[in-house]
Amino acid sequence: MVNPLVFIFALSYMRGRMSGGETHTIPTFEFMMYGMLLIQLFLDVLMNSSNAIKKNKALFAFRQVQPISSIIATGAFYFVVKLAVYLLVLVIMYFLGMEFRIDDPFFIIINAVALWLIATSLGLIFAIAQCYVPEISKIQSVLTRPLFFISAVFFSMQDIPPEYWHYLDWNPILHAIELSRHAAYNTYSNEAVSEFYLFGSALVFTFFALSVYQISWKQAISR
Repeated sequence: MVNPLVFIFALSYMRGRMSGGETHTIPTFEFMMYGMLLIQLFLDVLMNSSNAIKKNKALFAFRQVQPISSIIATGAFYFVVKLAVYLLVLVIMYFLGMEFRIDDPFFIIINAVALWLIATSLGLIFAIAQCYVPEISKIQSVLTRPLFFISAVFFSMQDIPPEYWHYLDWNPILHAIELSRHAAYNTYSNEAVSEFYLFGSALVFTFFALSVYQISWKQAISR
């Protein structure tokens, strides 16, 4: 918990000093906080769940333990960690006298759960793929590196002209971050993002990942 907490405070403070107190009606610290928390949630769940089958392969000798159990347990652990970090940040902000709002806390949780489902589903797909091709982890690392910079962690879609939105709004992480900012401060615009796209992406990824798992898990763990 300490590592993400320090990382969030350091980057949020630096961004706040550079751009001033507010970013599109939301305090810059909170603007950065939601971006940092959600991108860390996605990357941590994806990276660790994609290695869960390989790390826990010895446990699958027990009939009660299924490969998907290790994926769910790993993903759930990192979700709880990030939730604890979020609550801890709010407590620290309260004691420091920093003003904050949460206009729609339920919608923030729903966004985080949708993003968690996407990350866990991708982690399950990569975990199965690594059983057949171990080098797939290197491709995964290359694919995830740019996400930190194209997912609206450091910028808002309101900073980008509408004619260029289609270059970025294919990314469901961006939708989760921008929608969470809007849920915290309803004055923050959500014009460039879509709830339907985020939840639809979560449903599609979950269905596809479970289908891949159902078809290939026995062959995967026997390799």
